[in-house]
Amino acid sequence: MDEVIINRVANSGLVTIDLEDYLPKEPIEVFDLKDHLFKGLILKEKDFREALKNFDWEIYRNKYVAITCSADAIIPLWAYMLVTAYVQPVANDVYAGTVEEMKKHLCLKNIEAIKAEEFKDQRIIIKGCGDQQVDSTIYAEITKRLRPLAKSIMYGEACSNVPIFKSR
Repeated sequence: MDEVIINRVANSGLVTIDLEDYLPKEPIEVFDLKDHLFKGLILKEKDFREALKNFDWEIYRNKYVAITCSADAIIPLWAYMLVTAYVQPVANDVYAGTVEEMKKHLCLKNIEAIKAEEFKDQRIIIKGCGDQQVDSTIYAEITKRLRPLAKSIMYGEACSNVPIFKSR
């Protein structure tokens, strides 16, 4: 007797969202303020302004740039603003923070851009495991974004999931 194998998961109408798809694909470049400190400790405004004026900003053309300082130094907030003013015209995006923080920032922007209406009355599974680490903030944001419209939200895989939300 030939039994037909039926994929009940495929026929269930579940929509799977893999948050790794919302992480940035392009590498993130780093502008390290440490390279512009006097004796690795102090930011001298006049020298800093001159260095930025003469810097080749084209190396950041169409790239994502994280502005950070890897040295243990007190950096005035205006320094991040000044670098941003120079790099923004050439870069895809600029963020003051670490590469990991910028990844989170870009992922949140991508989630914000989701056309949430497409998920209206859908049963959604937010994939739980993957190759890349996804910050807990991202899981919270996708839940906030889709909860008002979704029929249900689950975490994990179709075969073993944790119910998160179900509309009444």
